[in-house]
Amino acid sequence: MTALDTLAAALRDGAGLAAKADIARTTERLGLSGSSAVPAGDDCAAIPDGDGFLLFAIEGFMNAFVEKDPWFAGWCGVMVNLSDVAAMGGRPVAVVDALWAAGEADAAPVLAGLKAAAAAYGVPIVGGHTNLACDRGQLSVAVLGRAGDRLLTSFDARPGDRLIAAIDLRGRYREPFDNWEAATDAPPERLRGDLALLAEIAEAGLARAAKDISQAGLVGTAAMLAECSGVGVRVDIAAAPRPAAAPLARWLRSFPSFGFLLATTAENVGAVLARFAARGIAAADVGAVTVGGLVEIADGDERATVWDLTRSPLLGCAPARAAA
Repeated sequence: MTALDTLAAALRDGAGLAAKADIARTTERLGLSGSSAVPAGDDCAAIPDGDGFLLFAIEGFMNAFVEKDPWFAGWCGVMVNLSDVAAMGGRPVAVVDALWAAGEADAAPVLAGLKAAAAAYGVPIVGGHTNLACDRGQLSVAVLGRAGDRLLTSFDARPGDRLIAAIDLRGRYREPFDNWEAATDAPPERLRGDLALLAEIAEAGLARAAKDISQAGLVGTAAMLAECSGVGVRVDIAAAPRPAAAPLARWLRSFPSFGFLLATTAENVGAVLARFAARGIAAADVGAVTVGGLVEIADGDERATVWDLTRSPLLGCAPARAAA
């Protein structure tokens, strides 16, 4: 087994992809798929509304994360939901939260993180649910957004497209988790402008498909994009934007505070990369959208398969171009 095969196996067997595989059980029980009236598998549910779309998303957080880093968990409650809206080419309207805690003192840092992020990103918290009589802290946050008639979706990557990774490297790991944190000390104006890039790219017609890089990491997120679009992907791991001090294996499973994958035509790659570069965000062409269902990593001429979507679905969301 080569080093690349070993890396592919580690990504395939890692907790990030395993957690995403849980989604398939839920979509099956609920009768949801990429063919549903509102396709399941995107970063947000996109509801047609007038000349655009209402965007809905929700995120829940691991109990261990809320316990060990409650302030940052609150901050992430806002941040990751806004990333979901941005990944669809939308802009956020407001968020609501649901918080459980063992008393007001335990809830305080979570609420402080929520409040700080809402202020920094300029998005109001407008309500939610609170229970201060639980035996542990738990957090879930939902967002409402809007997009125009040019969505970025998980269903529109096509063979021949190039895959662009855009990641803000101006940060550090927030130990002990694999969270690359590049937001809490950034100027609010920069945070808001950076997120607006995705809507601007969508509105300019420079890309059709995108996802925010989640706990599944760069390659796992590429796998989810491939499944929803009914394609394969090949990720050049050497081309991926990466902090100099971050080990490759850890980086490929990391969750960046600002990280997106976009699929676009070869002709639009330069224009998309230029938009990110203008704001100091590292972006690169990291591979290709391919025919079939193989999710591969590549290093030079060497390739290794991380996931075969034709044999084992990940999200359980079949392609649905017409519905999307």
